[in-house]
Amino acid sequence: MSCTSCSSTINGIPKGCKSNGSCNSGNCGKMTVVDWLSNMTLPSNQEKFDLFEVRFKNGRKAFYRNADNLSIQMGDVIAVEGNPGHDIGVISLAGELVKLQMKKKGVDQKSKEILKIYRKASQRDIDIWIEARDKELDVQRKSRLIIGRLGLSMKLSDVEYQGDGTKATFYYTADDRVDFRQLIRELAGTFGIRIEMKQVGLRQEAARLGGIGSCGRELCCSTWLTDFRSVSTSAARYQQLSLNPIKLAGQCGKLKCCLNYELDSYLDALADFPNTDFKLFTERGRASFQKMDIFQRLLWYAYDENPIQWHKLTVDQANEVIAQNKKKINPPNLEDFSLELESVSVEQKLFTDNVGQDSITRFDKPKNKNKKRKNNKRRRPQNKNQKN
Repeated sequence: MSCTSCSSTINGIPKGCKSNGSCNSGNCGKMTVVDWLSNMTLPSNQEKFDLFEVRFKNGRKAFYRNADNLSIQMGDVIAVEGNPGHDIGVISLAGELVKLQMKKKGVDQKSKEILKIYRKASQRDIDIWIEARDKELDVQRKSRLIIGRLGLSMKLSDVEYQGDGTKATFYYTADDRVDFRQLIRELAGTFGIRIEMKQVGLRQEAARLGGIGSCGRELCCSTWLTDFRSVSTSAARYQQLSLNPIKLAGQCGKLKCCLNYELDSYLDALADFPNTDFKLFTERGRASFQKMDIFQRLLWYAYDENPIQWHKLTVDQANEVIAQNKKKINPPNLEDFSLELESVSVEQKLFTDNVGQDSITRFDKPKNKNKKRKNNKRRRPQNKNQKN
């Protein structure tokens, strides 16, 4: 997995992996694509694909055309056409896989909006690029002070300088529409560059900044997730999760994208479960639903007159009672179904220490006081002999 802190260093030395720009995972970019076709030759009479995927700061990628047929390959630092001027980026993908990436992102290969590649970056281009990147943190800090002074309801999340240092893109988030005309005038007068304001969503902001999720891994949106599907609270309800906004929300403040990962499996498992709103009618009384275990296919019901005592039923048993109720037949009680379930012998696999590991509950056992008494008795005669 790629590092997410490499882009925030000052001298170009990665902070996390200490590999000085050559990570073991391939490179220091986010959402990298492995070129598994690099060792394969093209068919005869087929020219190389002239479009390249170029990576910029924080995983931002774009496609550029090699109109001059330059000898470039993956990992090269190149100068590309900007608006205006030029920008500096790193080639992240080349060859036939670029076609698949363009098809996935809906980019037309023959589009006239695709900009061109100028040249390989010279040492002067790289020096100007590094100098511009070093200004970003200071510019971001001063810009936030200007935004606070103007009283604008917006949050500046990141600043990205163009490779030639003549233009900067300010990424911000806001709940409502913001009139930042006065802000652009002050920023342009303060820093002497062209200003471009770009609004991003909260999830896009988290993807750009990166971070560690509650699972202990890097954020999905900053490593591999590219499409942000809508997540609703019904996904948590289907998975029997407590509707706690603190636990269900990610770093972006929205519901976690991982709530959708196992949703289909839960929906398949709940296909033959009875509706929890259905009541079970017996000769003893009416019983209401209390809770369920989806993967063990168990449900618990309790009589309305005695809600403390729960009765465990399987999905088939609950469906059988509901089918009898629809035929206006009430079974005697739910205890018979619970006894029938308990009578079924289920083999339980206990924990076995196969690798010589200590038990987790070894500290829970009370200490044996008799051993201390025995040890004290053994020591007493030795002390008497020493006195004699």
